Amino acid sequence: MKKLFSMFAALIILSTAAFAQTATPQTKAKPAATTQKTPVVKKDGTPDKRYKENKVQPAVKTKKDGTPDKRYKENKPPASATKPSAGTPAKDAKQPVKTKKTEPAKKPNGK
Repeated sequence: MKKLFSMFAALIILSTAAFAQTATPQTKAKPAATTQKTPVVKKDGTPDKRYKENKVQPAVKTKKDGTPDKRYKENKPPASATKPSAGTPAKDAKQPVKTKKTEPAKKPNGK
């Protein structure tokens, strides 16, 4: 029984190897790459905004409400020379309030 099973397994392995696909090099002609991107135009003559080359990027990045987004470097105001250094507090900065430390009331000795 073992001989029959091993011969059947060998037959299956050899038959799958015989029908294996062989790689045949096929060359496909690639279209010539264009260096200029022509804007895609709709039927009415206006540029189609769905394509990247037709979209206009604003010089300033803005939020949804139209105000400049301060997270980007180009939207931040330039650093001025009158800006206080890290060691000195700014004029508008709130000073901490100093409070007196009170001692807890002493309990009388009840002897």
